[in-house]
Amino acid sequence: MTELRRIDADVKVDSKVLADVAEALEPHASAMFKNRHGRWMAVVELAHVERTEPGPEEDKAPAVKVRIVGAEIAADELAAGRLRSLQRDMYERRTSGGTLFQPDAQTA
Repeated sequence: MTELRRIDADVKVDSKVLADVAEALEPHASAMFKNRHGRWMAVVELAHVERTEPGPEEDKAPAVKVRIVGAEIAADELAAGRLRSLQRDMYERRTSGGTLFQPDAQTA
């Protein structure tokens, strides 16, 4: 059983938009522009871009930068509802530590 060591690090999202991600966003751009308070459900893939590890004398937290390298946005309410359901399931699994639903060590 491998135990993961918890590192208190800041997570930053790189603002660079890759061509594939821009292509997935393009059909939704008009609605995103018009609806200032809109929300869109999506499946995204993140990739590690950069790691910053401060020196021993620096009063900074370690940081990792990630970039969205893949995205698909729900095209209708049916797809959005499915993604919300999946999001709830993932949230419950992530926050269930110490409960009857706690995942075993091989899937954590």
